Amino acid sequence: MALSASGAQAWTRAGGGVGPRGGTWSSSASAGCAGGSCSRSHSRTYTGPRGGVVSNSGQTTCAGGSCTHTGTTTGPYGGTVSRSSTYTR
Repeated sequence: MALSASGAQAWTRAGGGVGPRGGTWSSSASAGCAGGSCSRSHSRTYTGPRGGVVSNSGQTTCAGGSCTHTGTTTGPYGGTVSRSSTYTR
């Protein structure tokens, strides 16, 4: 992912659909830069043809040459995995 403070335009997007076996998905994301900091967030949900739901969300923020990412994934049986990382560009 490349986020640049020089490209100060913000954007959002959203979508969804139905798969060939009746499963559905939806997705949304947004990003923008302000004051030398850039951030991006996303959210996705998948519902299988038998009703199981998987959701995934996360956010990445970059400032001063360092980026931090946090995210969470929840499976169809309620189990949740959280992750966090920091890296230098």
